Parts: sequence; C-alpha cells; structure tokens
Amino acid sequence: MSPATPSRGPQALESFLDLSAAVGQDILKTQGAGGNTSIKQDGILWVKASGTWLAHAKERNIMVPVEIAPLVKALRQGDPRAEKATDFVVAELNESGLRPSIETSFHAALEQPVVAHFHCVNTIALAVSARREQLLAKRMSEVSDLTWKSIPYRRPGTPLAGEIDRVASERPDVLVLFNHGLIVCGDTVEEVSERIERVTSALSTAPRETPEADRSALEAVCHGSGFRPAEDAESHKVALCPVSRAIAMGGSLYPDHVIFLGTKLGVLAEGQTVEDLLQGFKRRGEAAPKMIIVPGKGVLLSTDLTAGGEAMARCLAEVTLRIPADEEIVYLSAADEAQLTNWEAEQYRQALDRKSAGR
Repeated sequence: MSPATPSRGPQALESFLDLSAAVGQDILKTQGAGGNTSIKQDGILWVKASGTWLAHAKERNIMVPVEIAPLVKALRQGDPRAEKATDFVVAELNESGLRPSIETSFHAALEQPVVAHFHCVNTIALAVSARREQLLAKRMSEVSDLTWKSIPYRRPGTPLAGEIDRVASERPDVLVLFNHGLIVCGDTVEEVSERIERVTSALSTAPRETPEADRSALEAVCHGSGFRPAEDAESHKVALCPVSRAIAMGGSLYPDHVIFLGTKLGVLAEGQTVEDLLQGFKRRGEAAPKMIIVPGKGVLLSTDLTAGGEAMARCLAEVTLRIPADEEIVYLSAADEAQLTNWEAEQYRQALDRKSAGR
C-alpha cells in the first residue's frame, strides 16, 4: 500500500478503501466519477481526488491529503481558494499529483472523522419532489436513532459547503442534499458503513417495471448517425416507461446529469431520423444532444460519450423509475444549469474522464 494514504492503522485504512470501493461499485449509490469519501487524521483530510472513480479505490491511489484547519478557515472567510482546495494540499504526501474533489471543503467542515457522499438514486428520487421534506421525514423515521438534516440545493463547491457548514457543529449523522444525493458521517469506517446500509434501505423505492428494449430497431434507426444503443440494458428503461420519459424530458434533476449529459435530451418522433433530429438542434442554435430517447424502443448515446456519461444515462433511468407518476418535481433552474455549464472544475473532471477512455 502506498505511504501516501491515510495511516490510521492498517485495518482502518483497508476498511476505508473497502468502503469507498463498495460505494463506488454500487450503481444505485454512485455513478462514474460521482461521489467522494474522506477520512481525517492528525489534522489532515484524505479525500477522493477530482475525476477519479470510487470504484477504483482499492486498485489506484485516488486519495489526496489536505490540511483541514486552513481550508475550513478559508471557507468561512469567503476565501476563493476554498473552492478548489488545491492550495491546501499536502504536496509531499500527494503522490498521485491529482487535485482534491470540488466538494473537499464540506468534508473538511464536517466534524466527524469519516464521511461518505454519494449520489444515491433512491435519495435523489425523493429529494427532487416538491413534498421532499414530508417524504424524507417519514422514511427517516425508520432510522430514528440517527440525526439528519436536509440541505437546500446549491452548486457543488463552496456554495454547497457553506450550507453544510451551517449545520456541521450539530454533527448530523446524515445529510440529504436536495437534487443531489446523500452524506453519511460517523466516528469510524464501520459505523459509516452500517449507517449507509440502514439509511439507503429506509429511503429505498422499488422501480417501475418496463418491457425490454428493441435493440434491432435502435440499431436500424441510428446506423451511420454517430449514435449507438446504450450498452447497459437498464439505461434503456427511461425510454420504455411513459412516466419516466415525461420526467426526464421535464428538466435537469441533479448536477451530474447537466455535467455529463447536458441540459437537453433528444426525443425521436415516430418516423423521424436521427439526422432530422440533429438538424433541428442545429437550426435552433443548440448543441447536439448526447442522449436520444426513442419512445418504446430504448436509448441512443453519442459515440463520443465517455464512460462517465454512460453511467449517467443509467442513473437517469434509475432515478426516474422511482418517482411516482403524479409527483410534482422541483427541477434545477436555468440559473442552476448555467452555473454548472462551462464550469472549470467540471471541465477538469470531464477531461480526466476522456483521458481514462483514451480520447
């Protein structure tokens, strides 16, 4: 094991990396480079690097060491350096040379030694509802021994960290981030692991059933178009359920959708070709969609889409299949989308995603 990783003892280290990998490998909890974990020791926060995948925690050095006290001070003073947190990295321990997650500042602000943040699809399905406070309170009553806080939507980075810092001194066990995901905190890796399982179970909703995708029809309609059928069979389900389609087309539900799939999805009308659809986007001065829904058939993805984008197509299906048909939804606003689009921190993450795919 590399010396440039937390050394709270061999067993604690292995447990932390095991937890990180397990969260990263569960598609219902984490998709692609989303989510991040951290552990604190001797004034240093070891946090997942930006653009890396939690799923790789056991096989790659993806943790970055950051000084806690000066970062928290910077966050509270409105110092812009708190956004990237790169000025607080302990360079001599940062063997990977990567930069910390854009969400490092909230990990530092939370007082518990172990923190896991991930984009749980069951949580998001509840946290986009106009009734979210009511729905979440009912579900969290199933784990009434745990304290929890709801956090209004803010752009990831210091805006979100500022909201979390306001409740950090209360040491909540769980934080539900509206239109974003879940944070679980604890004193030990084992405690956080146990809490994750209990909380995600309490927030779980069974997805709607759908028919199978029509891959032959998808192959025929996308031939020579620069699009291809999604490889993951589950990703097609957003196109196979009318309720899920309507929800998906209603707007952006959470940040990583905007970052990896853009703000506009394409929907192929009956008898329309992919080329016709793309020309329509061009005429309107809009960027070509990265994902096209073919109602009743399945989903087409751009051949340029990275693995991170493919993971987000699966996430969209999983989230929308868990939202009731009659639910009023709170989408991200145009201003929220604009904050995420062309954001340097996310351009960096996307660049790493392309690099990992050899593009």
